[in-house]
Amino acid sequence: MLVSVTNANATAVACGGSVSSGPIGANGCISAERKEVKPAPLRDIIAHVVLRNTSPHAAQVEYEAFLNDGSGNWKKIGNGRKQVPARKTIGPVEIGSQTRICAPHRVEIRVHVKPSGGAWSNWTNAATSQCQT
Repeated sequence: MLVSVTNANATAVACGGSVSSGPIGANGCISAERKEVKPAPLRDIIAHVVLRNTSPHAAQVEYEAFLNDGSGNWKKIGNGRKQVPARKTIGPVEIGSQTRICAPHRVEIRVHVKPSGGAWSNWTNAATSQCQT
């Protein structure tokens, strides 16, 4: 189930399910912003992450995002690192983007996270149909 998030720079950010690694939880999120370029309409597909820290201590968290444009191949579009304060949620944090021709196919991003000294989480996914967001 996708959850709408409103406190991001993108006009519409949709977030997927949650994953966790130790005290760090994350949601992968996606947006598709219009970009007027002629002759073909384009979208900036942007991967985001929402990070939650349930620990009583701040945590350094790494994250990375991959994009699949329907071809079945995943391409890394960004990564980063953030300090997440104790018992706080931050985000959506933009991870990376890719400009795509507006087409009726579904675009999916996947995100995973790793707290300092911890293991990578499983993947959390989010998807959009470029011309419908």
